[in-house]
Amino acid sequence: MTIPASAAAWFLPFVLPICVYVAFTDMREMRIKNHAVAALAIVFVIIGLLALRPWSAGWSTGSVGPLSLSLPVYAWQLLHIPFVLLVGIVLNAAGAMGAGDAKFCAAASAFIWTADFMVVMVILMSTTLGAVASHRLAKYTPLRQIAPHWESWDRGKQFPMGLALAGSLIMYLILGIIYGS
Repeated sequence: MTIPASAAAWFLPFVLPICVYVAFTDMREMRIKNHAVAALAIVFVIIGLLALRPWSAGWSTGSVGPLSLSLPVYAWQLLHIPFVLLVGIVLNAAGAMGAGDAKFCAAASAFIWTADFMVVMVILMSTTLGAVASHRLAKYTPLRQIAPHWESWDRGKQFPMGLALAGSLIMYLILGIIYGS
């Protein structure tokens, strides 16, 4: 994995409680709260300064469309947010994704290194399958009585993707600590 293990170790303790909160509120209310998304972005902005040290790290060159730029890794990671948000807005307008999911993906994208994209897709597919199976199992068994008033139980085929998205980010950072560069 390309993510530096030290950066993943810096991010995980701050990201973990936010992701647990996102998964919980998405199951309970079928919405990802804006303050949770903002907190996730703020964690990257603040902790990223410590974990990635843009003032002392080398700059990398890359392209944004026809422009060739040389920026610190920290800045490149921040540039993920507007790009993923734009894609999320288009997917939301097409009805393929919820607005909260799109905003969460945008905030979470800063934590994900571009070279790890395929790893993240495998993690996302795995956590989505596990989350759907677990949620449906709980929905149709006596486990539902633990939280009988959750909105996600009664939404038909709709699924609280915050559960899978938050789990994916947590798993990516854990694997980044173990296998990161």
